[in-house]
Amino acid sequence: MSNELFQIDPREYPDLDVYAVIGNPIAHSLSPEIHSQFATQTQQKIHYGKIFCELGGFKRVVEVFFARGGMGLNVTVPFKSEAFNLCTKLTDRAWAAGAVNVLTKVQGIYCGDNSDGVGLVRDLEQASCSFLASNILIIGAGGAVQGTVLPLMEKFPARIVIANRTLEKAQKVVERFNNEATRHQVEIKAISIADLTKENQAFDLIINCTSSGLNHQSPLTDDLAKHLVNLSQQEKKDTLVYEMVYGKITPFLEQFNALGSRTRDGFGMLVEQAAVAFESWISVEKDQKLDTFTVLQGLREKFQN
Repeated sequence: MSNELFQIDPREYPDLDVYAVIGNPIAHSLSPEIHSQFATQTQQKIHYGKIFCELGGFKRVVEVFFARGGMGLNVTVPFKSEAFNLCTKLTDRAWAAGAVNVLTKVQGIYCGDNSDGVGLVRDLEQASCSFLASNILIIGAGGAVQGTVLPLMEKFPARIVIANRTLEKAQKVVERFNNEATRHQVEIKAISIADLTKENQAFDLIINCTSSGLNHQSPLTDDLAKHLVNLSQQEKKDTLVYEMVYGKITPFLEQFNALGSRTRDGFGMLVEQAAVAFESWISVEKDQKLDTFTVLQGLREKFQN
């Protein structure tokens, strides 16, 4: 029996619009804190909570939530694929990702979006990252990568390289996005992580989309990280190294910090993807643009103390 008993009944909040994040586990989620700050900024009357869902119970819990008046759900691991399969209507980016993390029900139809990749792009823009004609390295080939590729392509980089320990998985990602790559005139390539030593072009942006940091590991050896940094130095590029894991200095970040690279963790992505969801649910006036910077700074200070 799990000790995570987070549940939300929208009927208990008759004067508020009720939203929640659903997952397993869910106790660690910062989504309620983030969305509450957005609601305060825009003077919206909402309640945002957490829902712990047992494996195998996702569809039933979602049905009950919306039947009782719930307005929208953020979906986190391990239910993003189930949310995708539940939806009749999908945004292009949700379809491309094969996963849904923003779920609504409109006129009896489940509608799904994926805000992860857009959240990443927004955070990178906050870090003054320039995408146009850039050379991007994405490490990993899982669901996080699939949610990231299309939003990056829409910024028209010159080249995206998908590197994974198993080459075949990287090739499957490339095959999935070949048509989009052609449409956006972006070169997309698969490579094994080991073969990155053969790369002779510097990257403007390196993104670790693996979960290795959660296990205090890095997908790269120290020598390989040094090779990538040397390429940047040779071409005098200010490469930005991005780690999707947030709230800790992972071995991946430690490697590049030690080599003097500009680095950034995934806290900003967390806040920005939440902003995308909030904006899709609630009509935010142009003069009420969400202040994601203040929310992000507050979270960073909280984790540092």
